[in-house]
Amino acid sequence: MKNTRPFYLSSILALALASCGGTQKMVTVDATKIDQMPLKTTKLTDKQLQRWSHLDLVKDTVPGMSVDMAYAELLKGKKANKIIVAVVDSGIDIEHEDLKANIWTNPKEIAGNKKDDDNNGYVDDLHGWNFLGDSDNEQLELTRIVKKGNDGSVQYENALAELTKKKTELEPQKQQLDMILAAEAAVAKQLGKSDYTLAEVKAIKATDQGMMQSQAIISQVLAQFPDKKAFDAEMKEYKDYVYDQLNYNLNVEFDGRKPVGDNPYDINDKKYGNANVIGPKKESGKHGTHVAGIIAQVRGNNKGGDGVASDVVKIMACRAVPNGDEYDKDIALAIRYAVDNGAKVINGSFGKSFSPNKQWVYDAIKYAESKDVLFVHAAGNDAEDIDVANNFPNDAEPKGAEFADNVLTIGALNYEYGSGLMANFSNYGKENVDIFAPGVKIYATTPNNTYEYLQGTSMASPNVAGVAALIRAYYPSLTASQVKHIIMDSGTPLNNTITLAGETGGQTTLGAISKTGKIVNAYNALILAEKTVKK
Repeated sequence: MKNTRPFYLSSILALALASCGGTQKMVTVDATKIDQMPLKTTKLTDKQLQRWSHLDLVKDTVPGMSVDMAYAELLKGKKANKIIVAVVDSGIDIEHEDLKANIWTNPKEIAGNKKDDDNNGYVDDLHGWNFLGDSDNEQLELTRIVKKGNDGSVQYENALAELTKKKTELEPQKQQLDMILAAEAAVAKQLGKSDYTLAEVKAIKATDQGMMQSQAIISQVLAQFPDKKAFDAEMKEYKDYVYDQLNYNLNVEFDGRKPVGDNPYDINDKKYGNANVIGPKKESGKHGTHVAGIIAQVRGNNKGGDGVASDVVKIMACRAVPNGDEYDKDIALAIRYAVDNGAKVINGSFGKSFSPNKQWVYDAIKYAESKDVLFVHAAGNDAEDIDVANNFPNDAEPKGAEFADNVLTIGALNYEYGSGLMANFSNYGKENVDIFAPGVKIYATTPNNTYEYLQGTSMASPNVAGVAALIRAYYPSLTASQVKHIIMDSGTPLNNTITLAGETGGQTTLGAISKTGKIVNAYNALILAEKTVKK
């Protein structure tokens, strides 16, 4: 998983709810009038925000995927097959109260007998497989390339340049972080407590220069947060990001693979990992647990959010994404494991800029295609044009020529309708991003029976994987390729001007930055699926 700086979202205006009748026709929007639709002057309520990705653009004036409308008008009383969705990620808290009912169990495996009962090469793989064993933190791929030494290749030169750039950019961030943390500690010592208010900070009667400076720093920073608790949470996230980068991701001396015991550069060395799909600690599976929840957290139980396809899915856990960049070998074998053990949809919320053994992953994707398995992949969070910038894995090598027709690459939407529709971190690409889906402020499961808002194309991808699972559950005769194109063809096309992701911004349209120029619409997709089957 490419380690990008956490996204800090300020308060933004949300959208009013409006009533609109619905029939079983494809939902359309007059794209020329999109900016004239009613915009709210107040925030979405917590309840609305927690499930905004399920709302409808026309009915609710929120750019969600029309999931609620699909359940209410198309799926009620309809029979469906159970679909296995593999989540290739950081690990999943399969004991979570809102997920455990929808976790896949290998019917051919006897729990805990230390035998490979189904002869699939994995001992006691009751709920999936952990390809990382007891490892957790990892280097970025570019760091691993530099660590190997100068082989005279362009890849080494590019990796070294990128590593140097990242370290240079990180240094002032570390200095700023350390300054704030030192000031926070000084203020806490002065007040005799760590939980204090802005008013209490301002009331300090500082007598020395150091305390005056600490007081000024914390007053300025704390004013940006509703309370000290919110400040602490965000500082912890930022501290983890900075020091994980320095200690693990960009540290050429670090060896995160040692606990695994395999050779990560030998695709035939397959006897590694274990059956603990949660990972060595639940907290490390936050990303994967959240991704799984978007797809499968139980609908309508008043806990957390609602899963897009919770009524029809079983989640297969494939732990292969560390705190750093994933190894090509792990991803390739995880995809093959998912395919061989019955998954019909695979979600891949990971990605990186260097991929020395990318062909292993490409071959696995083509293997999935041969077995009729759909692979849904996050476009990435660097606000880059991935028609130009490297982003692995992909389905076009060389770029522009797709080698498989079972891959969907997903960009991220914001819930702010109008010019702010595109998530300000999302990658894009006219050729390499297929379609956009909700990816900002997505509420879902996190370890130890908790729930959080997270954001990224990592959240947009499972939203679409959930829609794909619905289609495959209710229309099992459709192929992976057909499901891919149904999702693309049935999306809502938008032609309005939006702000391009990235620091420089600029104006663009979805049509200029994605293959379809559309946002995913579950309601439309299910209607088109039925029409396709009837044909």
